[in-house]
Amino acid sequence: MSFELVCEIEPPTKPDLKHVRHQIGTLSKVAHSFLIPDNHIGRATVSSVAVAHEVESMGGRSIACLNSRDRNLLGFQRDLLTAAAYGVDQFLFVYGDKPTSGNRTSDLNVRSMIEEARNFSPDFRLGASAGLKPLPAFKRAADFLFVQASFSLEALLRWREANPVDVPVYAGVMVLASETHARRLAGMIPDIDIPAELVDRLATDRMAGVEAACEHVLAIRDSGAFDGVHLIPVSRYRDVESRLAGHF
Repeated sequence: MSFELVCEIEPPTKPDLKHVRHQIGTLSKVAHSFLIPDNHIGRATVSSVAVAHEVESMGGRSIACLNSRDRNLLGFQRDLLTAAAYGVDQFLFVYGDKPTSGNRTSDLNVRSMIEEARNFSPDFRLGASAGLKPLPAFKRAADFLFVQASFSLEALLRWREANPVDVPVYAGVMVLASETHARRLAGMIPDIDIPAELVDRLATDRMAGVEAACEHVLAIRDSGAFDGVHLIPVSRYRDVESRLAGHF
């Protein structure tokens, strides 16, 4: 079984794709494909479909993330039309983080997005996100699954055994850039369960998060339980590439 490294790109919050291109150029040495977030953590960003098209134009493989939080049905249909025009055909559908201001504006959810995209084109490849909890039946109909970021191989293996599926499954791995980042993330996602020992190391060692994430990626690969990893390098993508070079 081949093991794929899907690297998440930090999408631009300004109309400038230079930083995106630099991330792609750097990570393409280890990444098999790239995930493009959608209005990352409630901030407006350049369209994930547009950035996915940029990845494809640079010779990479892309997955455009679309959240249900920020769009109604007509807006979602517009995104599917735009993607088809650009040749973008892989998507990850998510519910979306809580917006930083205002309320959710959509009556869409992951189930309805999958149904609508299936009706729009049988050629689209559709993924769904999954927490470390029982997998809903409708998500089992997705073409692939991205499991939430975790810092425990044992928890991932327990989830995998309890939720057998016949589609590719990618385990989430996040780089913690700093102690502040780790504590903020723990406050936003209470069930993410960041080890206290790692948070303490981050206070004195700026590379601790990179090293822990890369070790976690390789341990997941060596377990043979997953088809790949969804790696979120945040701003530390150069360090991640140097640590994983030669392993992929």
